[in-house]
Amino acid sequence: MARTPHPAAAHVADVLISRGHHGVLVTHESPVPTARAVAAAHGVEVGAVVKSLVHLLDDDPVLLLVSGAHNVDLAATGPRIGGTLTHATPEVIRHATGQSVGSVSPVGHPTNLPTYVDEMLGEHDRLWASAGHPDVTFRTSYRELLRITAGLAVDVGP
Repeated sequence: MARTPHPAAAHVADVLISRGHHGVLVTHESPVPTARAVAAAHGVEVGAVVKSLVHLLDDDPVLLLVSGAHNVDLAATGPRIGGTLTHATPEVIRHATGQSVGSVSPVGHPTNLPTYVDEMLGEHDRLWASAGHPDVTFRTSYRELLRITAGLAVDVGP
């Protein structure tokens, strides 16, 4: 029996479709709260998992889409994207995305967040990202991720 998707995931599917993506979501039997869990669920390297991280660029929220195998070097990445980069609070994340912390999707937010995409994601043919709920993911590619988010490629390392 098919499960009805969570409203947040259904909204992400609608946004994906509106942006030319197939909109197919994968619902897992239990939450996949980490990049490692998503990688294990799909049988891919952790580097092929997209972490959606909200940070503040100066005082404004931005979305960084980062390979599951990487951490963002705030001091190096901030100047590359034009300011000082700091961590956002859970309240800012929820307000900016309308989604739960830990299951933020690359799309489907109340406003279009400036989005930066880790160049290292381009090393993988297929990527997996959260669909706005802890047990739902979707497949995409690096080129498609840049397109559906209007994201800019950036080096997030040191």
